[in-house]
Amino acid sequence: MVDIIQSSADIDEGLAALLALDPRLNVIAQKAGPLPLRLSPPGFAGLAHIVVSQVVSRASADAIWRRMEHDVGEVTAHNYLAAKTAAEAPPFGLSRAKAKTLRGLATAVVEGKLNFDALSAMDEASAFSTLTSLSGIGPWTAQVYLMFCAGHADIFPSGDVALQAAVAQAFMMEARPTQKMLDEIALAWSPWRSVAARLFWAYYASMTRREVMPIA
Repeated sequence: MVDIIQSSADIDEGLAALLALDPRLNVIAQKAGPLPLRLSPPGFAGLAHIVVSQVVSRASADAIWRRMEHDVGEVTAHNYLAAKTAAEAPPFGLSRAKAKTLRGLATAVVEGKLNFDALSAMDEASAFSTLTSLSGIGPWTAQVYLMFCAGHADIFPSGDVALQAAVAQAFMMEARPTQKMLDEIALAWSPWRSVAARLFWAYYASMTRREVMPIA
């Protein structure tokens, strides 16, 4: 198996392995349809986009990102810090917390405290620890970055509400599983938990008719 997902072929390989590991997933896969790859290049822009997208609608996140690209140009750490913004208000429609997080991330990159090439070369545990040591970066943000930018194959963001709801619906549970419960359930899908997460997001989207995957 691959440790890093790089292509749709890797997704197909992972799904086939999952269906063999857990036959219950066959019906879910039929309802989910094709699983998206959704990889973004690793780096400041990828992590910044995930931060922007947290706890807001896709439309709101897209609008903020368009404003950022209009004012900043290519979204790099240097360009972000160089942008002329009003000192008295968070820029681009960001919340104060997200603006603080992005400025801290950009500063860490510029000062050499955060190196995305080195991060991509780390194992999952070390990369996760590095990301969550940064102010404003919690477990969900780190896991989503490692899945969709660094391409790690065995991550399941069990704190994601849509994943909790998807698993509950798929397995006809009376209530959404807690994060701890979902971590335990997802162990059965290792070493392809990142594909399992894509599967449940796609399944939930097909059931609810709304996009729930955290990255476009």
